[in-house]
Amino acid sequence: MGSIGAGSIGSVHVENLNEAQSTNHQKQHLDAGALFVLKSKGSWWHSGYHLTTSIVAPPLLSLPFAFASLGWTAGVLSLVIGAIVTFYSYNLISLVLEHHADLGHRHLRFRDMAYDILGPRWSKYYVGPIQFMVCYGAVVGNILLGGQCLKAIYVLWNSNGTMKLYEFVIIFGVFMLILAQIPSFHSLRHINLISLVLCLLYSACATAASIYIGNSSKGPKKNYSLSSNDETRIFGIFNAIAIIATTYGNGIIPEIQATLAPPVKGKMFKGLCVCYTVVTVTFFSVAVSGYWAFGNDSAGLVLSNFIDPDGNPLVPRWFIMTINIFTILQLSAVAVVYLQPTNEVLERTFADPTSSEFSPRNVIPRIISRSISVMLATLIAAMLPFFGDINSMIGAFGFLPLDFVLPVVFFNLTFKPSKKTFLFWLNSSIAVIFSMVGVTAAVAAVRQISLDAKNYKLFANV
Repeated sequence: MGSIGAGSIGSVHVENLNEAQSTNHQKQHLDAGALFVLKSKGSWWHSGYHLTTSIVAPPLLSLPFAFASLGWTAGVLSLVIGAIVTFYSYNLISLVLEHHADLGHRHLRFRDMAYDILGPRWSKYYVGPIQFMVCYGAVVGNILLGGQCLKAIYVLWNSNGTMKLYEFVIIFGVFMLILAQIPSFHSLRHINLISLVLCLLYSACATAASIYIGNSSKGPKKNYSLSSNDETRIFGIFNAIAIIATTYGNGIIPEIQATLAPPVKGKMFKGLCVCYTVVTVTFFSVAVSGYWAFGNDSAGLVLSNFIDPDGNPLVPRWFIMTINIFTILQLSAVAVVYLQPTNEVLERTFADPTSSEFSPRNVIPRIISRSISVMLATLIAAMLPFFGDINSMIGAFGFLPLDFVLPVVFFNLTFKPSKKTFLFWLNSSIAVIFSMVGVTAAVAAVRQISLDAKNYKLFANV
């Protein structure tokens, strides 16, 4: 018995030693972006926090506005289809990543997947650029939304104040400058847990406020009819679909899975279950209650409906301020999550993987490059306060291909299911249908931008 125990201990020791050597060997071949930003140390709970922050974000407060173009039946149906298809698609990406990891090629980035599956040109000229556009656009959009929420609090506190929107955008941008210096994606796990709680809080508050106003005599008269103009109605439908797709959008599933400590098998599915539990609670409660209360008057951000056209709050001022504070805090977490692909590119370019992560050689370039990145995003947000229109176009060009089309294409090319199987035709149908939806939504978004162009003004105080 003693000799068997000694042999087992020796075997375990050799396995641990081999694993350690393999890990060290892998680290030596990782670039600085993967080594420092995409540290693989997280648990499945952490992936749930990251997924929730990247999907359940304040743009969900625009869902009642999307319903106004769709009506009850199409609105609820679109929300259900969006949830089912994205959950399915994100799980397919995870399975493809796990498959390649089992083969010894763990992909840490979306463009790495595209390189191996679609080829270098697709990775360099399509997937990489649209992912960067989507993620950086999300950062700009969140900074702008943060500035708008700060201004809303200011106006409630001082209705005769003279501060402009771009000043609040800059204030939020300064706050982001600090958060952007958090070194790695894994370092955000505790912030993203708080973010999960915050999204539940402001969604519950928004739902409660909508129900209160909807039952109040002060609320607007409910009108759920769709536009009688065929062109306006059709383009409105596709613009609303782009909004819903953007709300469900993620675009960084491989980067989130990269934060998991190996073995990763099954961990992302558990994280997705956590995330979509929160998605179901928040998306449907806000969308249904907001559209029920305000109908066709639903604003681009339902919080705007809590104040009447004369500037009088329809719920207590402190309640509106509380919702805005919750929203601002979660916006900062969402923005810093979507900064990670940018941080990874910057770190890969300017950092030295052979030096310590916190050595002056790496800390100084990190602070400078990330600060410039945030300052540029803040400048764009301040200059273009109508970024919501641009963001819907980004969603059509970016989130729809990344989250609805490419996952099923990757799965079919990787696992090669038989053309006689239901799975092959399901995935092919999803790819074709959402490609067409993406093209149409992009046209609708461009049309909306052209219609609103007459209102565009740099640094406008809207």
